[in-house]
Amino acid sequence: MKIKLTSVYVDDQEKALRFYTDVLGFTKKADVSQGGYRWLTVASPEDPDGTELQLALNDNPAAKAYQEATFQQGQPAAMFFTDDVNGDYERIKARGAEFTMRPTEVTGSTIAQLDDTCGNLIQITQLHR
Repeated sequence: MKIKLTSVYVDDQEKALRFYTDVLGFTKKADVSQGGYRWLTVASPEDPDGTELQLALNDNPAAKAYQEATFQQGQPAAMFFTDDVNGDYERIKARGAEFTMRPTEVTGSTIAQLDDTCGNLIQITQLHR
């Protein structure tokens, strides 16, 4: 058994697609619409057949309340791992991202957090090896 898909709720799928592709550098994997529903996923260009991230429209009041509360608490909705957190921080910041935490050493890793502009905090993690 393996994890193939995980989701983040977003307030605007088109805005999210631009952020996750143009700013973070992921690639669009699936984009299928039917009626008012849109199935939209992105993947890492480093592992295009690996785990996909669904950019799910947040039109659920309970999910919105949860999303807002976790954002206010500083809890990331997703964590992405890298071998160069400082380089990714500089690259992503140059593309216009707003970081809520610069690269910071914590137990066993260096982390940075940013606002995905769609209601979520994202954490970038480099494990110390």
